Formats: sequence, C-alpha cells, structure tokens
Amino acid sequence: MLEYFKVYSWNLALSMALDAGANMDEVDRACRALRHVDDDQQHANDFFQAWADGGAKLARAAAADEAAGNLLSAGEKYRRACVMYITGERIPAHDYAPRLAAYDELLRTFAKYIECAGVTCEKVKVPYGDSFLPALMVSAGSDRSPAPCIVHFNGLDGVKEYLYLCGLPAMLAQRGVSILLVDNPGVGEALRKNRLYNAPEAELPAGACVDFLETRPDVDKRRIGMMALSLGGYHAPRAAAFEPRFACCVAWGANYDWGKRFRARIEGTYSAQKSVPHYFEHVKWVLGQQRIEDCLAITDRFTLEGVLDRVRVPVYITHGADDRQIPVADATRTYDECVNAPERELRIFSAEEGGEQHCSIGNMSLATNAMADWIARVLK
Repeated sequence: MLEYFKVYSWNLALSMALDAGANMDEVDRACRALRHVDDDQQHANDFFQAWADGGAKLARAAAADEAAGNLLSAGEKYRRACVMYITGERIPAHDYAPRLAAYDELLRTFAKYIECAGVTCEKVKVPYGDSFLPALMVSAGSDRSPAPCIVHFNGLDGVKEYLYLCGLPAMLAQRGVSILLVDNPGVGEALRKNRLYNAPEAELPAGACVDFLETRPDVDKRRIGMMALSLGGYHAPRAAAFEPRFACCVAWGANYDWGKRFRARIEGTYSAQKSVPHYFEHVKWVLGQQRIEDCLAITDRFTLEGVLDRVRVPVYITHGADDRQIPVADATRTYDECVNAPERELRIFSAEEGGEQHCSIGNMSLATNAMADWIARVLK
C-alpha cells in the first residue's frame, strides 16, 4: 500500500481511491500540503477539504465537457470527481456540515458519470420494513436468459458507489454474473438518508435483497450468492448461515469476532489501526447509539462463534497477510469452522505478490479478479 501520508487512515483512503481509478497527479495537486501531517483526527477536516476541492474542480471540468457535447470525456471526469468525493467524505466526523453536502455531490457526480458514460448501472430500491435499502443493479441477464446474481454488502464505512467503481461489477458482467450493490443498514444512503442502523442480524437485510431479486425476470432465482467486505466479513457468512436461499458466500476480508476486538479497542488492549480517524464516534453513528456502553451491548453480538456450521453452501474467504485492522487468524478460524460447506477456499494474499493489506486495498484487482473467477465458476 502506498505510504504517501504519515498516517494509516489517510494512506488507506488514498489507496482505495487509486483502486477506484483516481489520478495520482490530481491527488498530489490536491494533497501535497498535507503530506507532513501526523495527526489524522486533528486534521481530518483539512483532508476532507483537499479532496472535496479536487472533486469540485473535476466536476466543473466535466460540466464544461458535457455542455460541449463531449459526453464520454464528461463521464470520465465525473467518475474521478466522484472518487474524490468518496475519499474525502468518509474522513471527517459524521456531523461535520460540509461532509453532508459532499455526500450529495458524491451521489450527483456518480449519477452524471452513469448518464454520460452510458454504462450499465440501475439505481434501485430494495423494500426493507417500512423503508428501503438503496442499491445499484448491474445486470448481465435478460427476461429470456436470466443470469446468476451476487448480493454485495458494504463494510463499516463504505458506500455502494465505491463498490461499483472498484471494478468487480464489470469483471462479473464479463463472466455473465449480475451484481446488486447494496447500502446495507449502517452505511451510505441507508444510514445518511434513511436512518437505518447496522445490526448483527445480517440475514434480515440480506433476505430482503433476495426477495427483491426474486421479482426480477433477469435473475436466476436458484443462483443468488452473498458477499461483503471488511466488517462484511462478518455479515456475509452470517447471512449465508441463516438465509437458506443463498447459493454461495464470499467474505472479502474475514471478520470473525468484531465485538471482541471492539471491546478490546475500548479497553486499550487492541492496537490495530483504525479505518477512519473518528472511529468510536463513527461506530456510534453506524449503530444509532449515543453511548459507547450501548454500542458494546450490540457489538458483543457481532461474532461468528457457533454460527458457521450452519453454512451449507460453497464459501470463499480472502484476506491480506499484513492486514493491519483484522488479524489473519480471523480468516483461518472462519474457514476452519465452515465444516458443512460443500466447498470452501481460503485465499491469503502475501506481501510478495501484493494485495496483502486490509481487503487487498492497494492492489484490489488481485482479489476482485480471483473472487470474480470463483463466483462465476460456482454460480454458473
């Protein structure tokens, strides 16, 4: 992973941006004044502003291209503007007012990218209780030829637009597999607009996604899989364990016992890196709680212990050997306890080959290609 800054959370964010197709020259022009900063929380708003300004600059250039009728050029600039907004928006405290405006720009520039570039991506609403889960559908099927489909949840601090931009949907489409990219409760629009909060019972929103996909004639109802990344390394196996309609499961980065690690963070006995500077405040927001004590009552239930023997579909688990957030032992334990899976595979990416960081950030294409190959083989 590129160590451009002095702090982990910013380097993680930068590497995520590059994996989604950011331009390093544009990034450097926006951020070079911040390279000396060694306190990511104190200067989180400065980081945000640098990336938001870069996104705004690209969006203005895109609008000029669009006005001139150069739609493909406009689409490419809107895409990079969206990446800049995604990267900056996740770093400040969640109640920082400019962050709220930047999120709306993130949604707008992504929509403009889809419109101008003419790529296949449909914004949909998955009914969920008295609300809905915002999602993006990339279909490889048709009414006459329904395709298999994978449901893709986010992690602790992701957005569905990033899941699209990291390239996996295109890889799956090339292999004849559709994907539903979901802002599950606790992330993206589900959190920011619909006030839906994260919970251990991943099978509930995941089941709602299956209900939705079963209404679509372009989806093969017998071949719907489940995947998620980072914190989703808990959600995906949990969903596959309790939702019998899934045909396979992919954990993009294992997360066997988030509750135990979160409690250890609070107690100061777990020194792993934080994905965002305001980590504890972010968790309270994601869980819809005001006090850490109330968060602990929820996070203690985020464990796969006693769950994985219920998984009876093929399972694929990836992990980075040098993951600085979640230990490799989580991946090994998840694999070992899927005793009733008819097929299981554990893929650990080494520093020598690349993709060794959290969720292979820094060289995501290694993991996304490997997962796309496995998903296509198992579902097709």
